[in-house]
Amino acid sequence: MISSYQDALRFLYDNLPMFQRVGAAAIRKDLTNTLKLCALLGDPQHKFKSIHVAGTNGKGSICHMLASVLQEAGYRTGLYTSPHLKAFTERIRVDGQEVAQSYVLDFVNRIRPAIEEIRPSFFEITVAMAFDYFARQSVEVAVVETGLGGRLDSTNVITPVVSVITNISWDHKDVLGDTLEQIAREKAGIVKKKVPVVISERQETLDAIFIDRADTEGAPLFFASDEYAAGEDEATGALLVRKEGEVVLSVTDFPLRGQYQRHNVPAVVKVVDVLRANYRIDQDHLEKGLRNVVGNTGLKGRWQILQRRPMVVCDTAHNLGGMRQVVEQLHRYRFSRLFIVLGMVKDKDIREVLSIMPSEAVYYFCEANLPRAMDACQLQEEAAKAGLRGQVIRDVNEAKAEALKQAQEDDFVLIGGSTYVVAELEDL
Repeated sequence: MISSYQDALRFLYDNLPMFQRVGAAAIRKDLTNTLKLCALLGDPQHKFKSIHVAGTNGKGSICHMLASVLQEAGYRTGLYTSPHLKAFTERIRVDGQEVAQSYVLDFVNRIRPAIEEIRPSFFEITVAMAFDYFARQSVEVAVVETGLGGRLDSTNVITPVVSVITNISWDHKDVLGDTLEQIAREKAGIVKKKVPVVISERQETLDAIFIDRADTEGAPLFFASDEYAAGEDEATGALLVRKEGEVVLSVTDFPLRGQYQRHNVPAVVKVVDVLRANYRIDQDHLEKGLRNVVGNTGLKGRWQILQRRPMVVCDTAHNLGGMRQVVEQLHRYRFSRLFIVLGMVKDKDIREVLSIMPSEAVYYFCEANLPRAMDACQLQEEAAKAGLRGQVIRDVNEAKAEALKQAQEDDFVLIGGSTYVVAELEDL
């Protein structure tokens, strides 16, 4: 019998392969283990309604926004996301509240014999844990984010009321495939028979993959970007959503300041349109859900401003598509000098990402405290090939401190390159 929450976490971390730490070796390329675990738990995945979200970039933000809207509408709402930034319990929430440590301990003790027999991955266990918790908490609807992929992702044992697929970009080539078409087909695997599916934006070479999959499954298909466009009111900074050129939603004090959210918000609005067939969600719920997303769901690390003068921002973008949008946003700011604290993981081809990074910046190369992290000296060497110069300071907090020591009030400090680097920031 495990006696404490910390011992329960240690058991999970030490005994189960964890993608966050070891990468592709932790992936199980079928749903067998998840189905076995769920069966032992009484198939909790069938005891609540769900929304399933896959994609390369934006799926976490969309999940948090949808959960916030549903909470504002008065529904008891589950939220499952990964990875966590600070605490394991961030992965599983009900109405914004993290799962209780006592529940995690109880769950691990309850299914420890099954763990030892089935030998599931860390992710398979957390998915089963989330579904069991949602069922026990009597959630009315749960927003569920895939880990990676979709077709063989452990979360793909649910039959949702609506499926969502966000932007497709290069990521996890060793698992999902080395072409965007292959990656898109894996993501499209969450589309279920007759279940509506919302695609956040059109991508010319990929649209046919989603259309064909939806046709095969008889699933109503919507491209959110065909109907809605999101932007910013230049005078007030308010989030504006337009349909056929007319403003249909205005959100003051929208907290997610990343310009890439303009690709995510239309998907949220279209999903709400679909949900309204069976859920009472009015425009006020939608507006408040977007405005209050951080407070309602605890979302962190998306163009998060840590301080001003100098401006310090962290962002969890970690692949080519995500980093390109971060770099584009940098160009919208005025500053004297740019400092970038950068750390990445070693199981990705980082050359394309480094090729788009600002060459005028002063870099501090760091590494997260996990086996997947790229050695900071190796990162420095690879960055030099792309014309990027800087020094190695392995700890992200020490690197940030050094950048702040050098920066003046009108400078800009960006911290990112890896979710795990952002996660180790002390003031997040």
